[in-house]
Amino acid sequence: MGIYLNPGNVDFNNAVNHSEIYVDKTEIIKYTNKVLFGEQKFICVSRPRRFGKSIAANMLTAYYSLGCDSRKLFGNLKIARADSFEKHLNQYHVIRLDIQKFSNRSENVNDMLTILQNRIIAELKKTFEFDDEENDLPFVLEKIFDEYSQPFVFIIDEWDCVLRDDKINLDAQKTYLNFLCDLFKGQSYVALAYMTGILPIKKYGRHSAINMFTEIAMTNPRELAEFTGFTEEEVKKLCAEYNMPFDETKRWYDGYNLKGISIYNPRSVVMSMTGHDYDNYWSSTETYEALKVYIEMNFDGLRDTIIELLAGQKAVIDTTTFSNDMVTFETKDDVLTLLIHLGYLTYDFYTKEVSIPNYEISEQFASTIKVMGWSEVANSLKLSDELLKSTLNGDEEKVAELIDKAHSENTSILKYNDENSLTCVISLAYYSARKTYTMERELPAGNGYADIVFKPRRNNSNPAIIVELKYDKTAEGAIKQIKEKRYADCLNDYTGEVLLVGINYDKDYKKHTCRIEKITK
Repeated sequence: MGIYLNPGNVDFNNAVNHSEIYVDKTEIIKYTNKVLFGEQKFICVSRPRRFGKSIAANMLTAYYSLGCDSRKLFGNLKIARADSFEKHLNQYHVIRLDIQKFSNRSENVNDMLTILQNRIIAELKKTFEFDDEENDLPFVLEKIFDEYSQPFVFIIDEWDCVLRDDKINLDAQKTYLNFLCDLFKGQSYVALAYMTGILPIKKYGRHSAINMFTEIAMTNPRELAEFTGFTEEEVKKLCAEYNMPFDETKRWYDGYNLKGISIYNPRSVVMSMTGHDYDNYWSSTETYEALKVYIEMNFDGLRDTIIELLAGQKAVIDTTTFSNDMVTFETKDDVLTLLIHLGYLTYDFYTKEVSIPNYEISEQFASTIKVMGWSEVANSLKLSDELLKSTLNGDEEKVAELIDKAHSENTSILKYNDENSLTCVISLAYYSARKTYTMERELPAGNGYADIVFKPRRNNSNPAIIVELKYDKTAEGAIKQIKEKRYADCLNDYTGEVLLVGINYDKDYKKHTCRIEKITK
C-alpha cells in the first residue's frame, strides 16, 4: 500500500463509518465497471464545490485498489448487490492523485509535474522492482505494462486546479493538458481514468488536448445525474430521521434540475440536518467576491438577465460557446455557463434555460448585489420589507407608491412593454416576502393561472396573498378576475385569511394603482 499507488480505504471508511451522515452513492461503481477498458473508460466529472467529488474519488479508490481489502466495507452498501461487484473488487493497481496538493507545493506547473512524476515513479519502483532511471511517467507505465501486462486505474481529484489557479497563464495550462494527453491518450495500460473537478475539459476552439474524456457536467450529467448530489428521496429520509420539515429543506437547498432529476446541495443538507437549522452554508465555501467578479462583467444584457433571474424568471442560453475556463468570455452566455458549473445557477438540459436553484443561492445573489454598484436594485431589495408590510396593512396608496419607485429605479434594466416585464418587477419588489412565504408564479388555479401567489410557510401567521397584474387596464379589474376565476382555489391546503391584490400599470401616466381586498378561505 502506497500514498499514490494502491492506497488503502481509510478515507472512504471514515466517510462511511465515522460520519454522522453518509448517503450511499456506491451504485456509480456499476457504471465505472461497465466502461472499464472500453472507449468510454475516460470520465471527467465536473461539479461545484462541496458536491461530493472527493468522497466519490475515495470510494472508487477503496473499491478498485489492490492496496486494501474492502469487501467488508462495501458489504452493506448498494453496490454489493450488483453482478459486477465481486469481479472488480480490489483487482487493480490504482494511481490516486489530488492535483491541488501538488500544485500547492510547487512554484510552477513544470515543478509540479516533476514532483508528481518523481513521487509516483518512486512507488512504482518499489512495487515492480526495477532500477530504470527513467523519469517520464508515461514511459515508465508503458514499460511496466509491456513486461507485466498490468493495467492501471487512475483516479484524479481537482484535475482542473491548474486552469483555476493559473487562470491567465495559457502556457502553463497547455503544458499541463499535454501531460494528461501523453498520460492517457492511446495508452493500453489505462483500465479506467476518472477525473473530478469544477470545470469540464478545457476547449481550444471546439477541440481539446484530452478530448477522449466523456464529460459529466452540470450542463449535461448524462447517466450520472442521480450521483451528482442528494436526490429528493434521499433528502426525505434524512428529514424524517432528523425531524426536519421537508418542504423547508426543499426551499433552501433543492433546485438543481439535472435531466429531470431534482438534486440537492449535499453539504448544505448535511449542515442543516446536523445543526437542526436552515442557514446559508454556501457563503462559507464561496465568497461574495467570487460571484461579484462574474456578474459585474460588462456584457450586453448580462445585468438584465441577472435581475430577471433574481426575480424568479428563467433565461434561455447557449452553453456551447463556453471555453471551460475562468477567463475566456465572449458573451453573457459564457458567464452564465460558468455560474452553472460553479453551482450558482441550474440548467435545464431540455429547455436550455437557466435559473437560480433555491433560496440559499438567491440570498447569495441578493447579498452580493447589495455590496455592488447596483444601487437601484439594492434599493428595491431594501424597500421590499416595507412593501410587504404595506400590503399586509392594506395600504393601497403606499403599495402603489413603492412599486412606482421600484419601477422608476429599474427602468434602465427592466423595460416595460408587457405583463411579463411587470411580473418581473413586482417579483423583485416583493423579494423579502420569500423569507416567510413560498412564492409561486403562474400557478394553476380555478379557471386560469394566478400571476403570483404567496403561501405562508409554517410558523407564519400572516394571510396568504394572491397578486393579479394588469397592464394598461384597472386594478379593480384584476380583483374581479381573481374572484371570477376562483384563483383562491389554488390554496387547497390552506384555511384562513387571503389578501387579494390587484396591481395595474398605466403606460400613459407611468403610474401604478393598487386595490386590496380580504377574504376568508
